[in-house]
Amino acid sequence: MKLWDIIKTTNSNLLRNKGRSFLTILAILIGSFTIIMTTGINTGVNGYIDRQMESAGGEGYLEIMTSSVADLAMSSDFMGGGDVKEYNPEKDSSAVQYITNKDIEKMRQVKGVESVKQFNALQAEYITRSSSAKKYAIQVSEMPTNSINIDMASGRIVNLSSDVPEIAIPDKFVSPLGFKNKDEAVGQKVKIAVMNQITQRITEHEVTISGIMNASVVGMGRSWLNTAAGTDLYNAMTAGLPAEYKDQSYFAVAQLESGYTSNEKVQEIKDKFKDMGYTAMTVADEVGMIKSFFDAITTVLTIFGAIALVAASIGIVNTLFMAVQERTREIGLMKAMGLGKGKIFTMFSFEAISLGFWGSAIGIGLAYVARAIANSLASQTFLKDLPGFTLIEFNIISLVTVALIVMFIAFLAGTLPARRASKKDPIEALRYE
Repeated sequence: MKLWDIIKTTNSNLLRNKGRSFLTILAILIGSFTIIMTTGINTGVNGYIDRQMESAGGEGYLEIMTSSVADLAMSSDFMGGGDVKEYNPEKDSSAVQYITNKDIEKMRQVKGVESVKQFNALQAEYITRSSSAKKYAIQVSEMPTNSINIDMASGRIVNLSSDVPEIAIPDKFVSPLGFKNKDEAVGQKVKIAVMNQITQRITEHEVTISGIMNASVVGMGRSWLNTAAGTDLYNAMTAGLPAEYKDQSYFAVAQLESGYTSNEKVQEIKDKFKDMGYTAMTVADEVGMIKSFFDAITTVLTIFGAIALVAASIGIVNTLFMAVQERTREIGLMKAMGLGKGKIFTMFSFEAISLGFWGSAIGIGLAYVARAIANSLASQTFLKDLPGFTLIEFNIISLVTVALIVMFIAFLAGTLPARRASKKDPIEALRYE
């Protein structure tokens, strides 16, 4: 028999028991569909994050925190989990979690560091306009450096060297604040309210909108202030506090010298900070943490797909064992007519491969349909504020790879039944009732 004849025969043999073949193909379909979809989500999410990282900039900029703060943020203790531990004043004291002026002076001594400044934690109560009584909750941060690229919809990012308090706000605030469009908002004045930590009195501070930002991973929903605005708000929040408390912060930001922005040099400086008891992170490191989170989720989903394929493999073994049992006389006849063991083995192996092929092929087809529906719904709902974010993206190479892996698994599952069929004695097979 020629190869093409074997392929036609094996596919027609699958139709002998449509119900059993259908259920086996369905099991393979579920496994391959799950893996294809999770791979597509991983490609879509990581592709978007990679594009964000490429355009994020931030060369020569480091965000620094004490190792105790970094450990807390990375540990289960941050969410109230973890085991109860004995108190250690060297590690658990809240004093070591702050960065002080003394710490900043030490950081400035590191070779390659051009400047270091305290990163003030700002907590805004709301944003409003003089012409409106409505107030809206808002997250604000002082822009640490102008080397970070922010995707702007209109206007520009804040000017750190300007004496005029400025703010760049996300585009979602344009309509609620009463502006007709993004361009109209640029250059207008708004008020940011903060609460004093001692008196609990709320004061409003006028800032000028320098630009409107598109939603992005880098922005993380924050509104960015320039140094003048950040200082004004921080002073209002901490008025009345002793000087030593004002000088404490959880973070500091460092700007590196121009000759120390390569990956190797940046890593060397990060290692030096680590030896000093600090953790330093680049913009790429922070965005990469988000990527790792999504990688973990898609890995778990892929494992579920793999479990489904294992279950489908058991179905393949059962289907082919039953086929061998039902076609015992047919196998004996084929062997009596001169068909060798190799041909018999190949024929049943191709039946297994055909099950894998049709399961993965239908799975890919359904995945394309699901992708179109999911991307359309996502772009109109939870991803509408993230332009350029395609939830599910397929890579042809990965699709072919998944199909080949599924077919290979099907071949392995069919090896034992095929071997059993090829070893049947033709005389005994012909006598089988």
